[in-house]
Amino acid sequence: MREAFIVGAVRSAVGRRRGGLSGVHPADLGAEVVAALLDRAGIAGEHVDDVVFGCVSQIGAQSTNIARVVALSAGLPESVPGTTVDRQCGSSQQAVHFAAQAVASGAQDLVVAGGVEVMSLIPIASSAIVGADAGMGMPRGGRKWAERYGDQEISQFRGAETIAAKWDVSRAAMEEFALASHQRAAAAAGAGLFAGEIVPVAGLEADEGPRPATSLEKMATLQPLVPDGRLTAATSSQISDGAAALAIASGDAVRRLGLTPLARVHSMAVVGSDPVLMLTGPIPATEAVLRRAGLKLGDIDAFEVNEAFASVVLAWQRETGAPADRVNPLGGAIALGHPLGATGARLMTTLVHHLRRNGLRYGLQTMCEGGGMANATIIEAV
Repeated sequence: MREAFIVGAVRSAVGRRRGGLSGVHPADLGAEVVAALLDRAGIAGEHVDDVVFGCVSQIGAQSTNIARVVALSAGLPESVPGTTVDRQCGSSQQAVHFAAQAVASGAQDLVVAGGVEVMSLIPIASSAIVGADAGMGMPRGGRKWAERYGDQEISQFRGAETIAAKWDVSRAAMEEFALASHQRAAAAAGAGLFAGEIVPVAGLEADEGPRPATSLEKMATLQPLVPDGRLTAATSSQISDGAAALAIASGDAVRRLGLTPLARVHSMAVVGSDPVLMLTGPIPATEAVLRRAGLKLGDIDAFEVNEAFASVVLAWQRETGAPADRVNPLGGAIALGHPLGATGARLMTTLVHHLRRNGLRYGLQTMCEGGGMANATIIEAV
């Protein structure tokens, strides 16, 4: 198997719902990021073998294979194909996996992997609603699903609440975690740590999500998302708009095209988990990727664990024993936002730059995904 190197990693700033990116067409947003990626990495479009993009709500402006539309909108030659991935919140992390697998196998030499989601334009679960209408009210799962799982409610909110109860994660602990996310993100932005990875789009040069003035007192006033629940909007990821992209190249392409490796994709794993509890997948995914890598938790210098809900990350920490100071050191989706199909690539971009800036070696990224799944990736800075 050949090595797969990350030779470029960029992202847009993450916009709030109805914020600075809300009026940008998803194809244009993705195209701006891809064009900047190729320009910064010094890659000519004709050398790209494929574009793999994650996107969750593939309807309307995000339909009809948004990856292909992004590639052409970015000015890539018509000979460059594109394909769109839906592994729910892990869509663009899976896009990175597919790109690395293609390069490592020898099938391709240089692949652009990323994702885009403009949730201001196409709200979460839009495709499910349209699908239900088209199916004349048919439920998402059919008879076979009902035979296996019954008619119990399936939702990420229920999963996150169940996790909080199962691991006895208190509302206070989640609010402290959320506050730290905002503080870390605000500190990183203030120190200019995101500047090198962000591509300005529509004049937006900084993430809109972090709230440096928030406090535990303000969070305590919010109503739970569900009656008698522990989670609130403050301890959940923000609805956001954004795009991110990475260039994955073989060693041969690096030498032949004079590219600069930033990191190599060391190991990858993807697992399924209980689809009702839904969001516990990062726990077995972390175990799986460490085993595949031949590494121990203590070998990892930085972790990016998507903050879909605070309970997910805190339960993961309890199960893995990961040190809190290495987990989401620059803040996470609670502060920075979660543009579904783009988040995996956004996390990977931030992780690559964080490792290199601090002279660190190994980074591990994992995230929970709708339907009960999780991707995990270990990268090694070079």
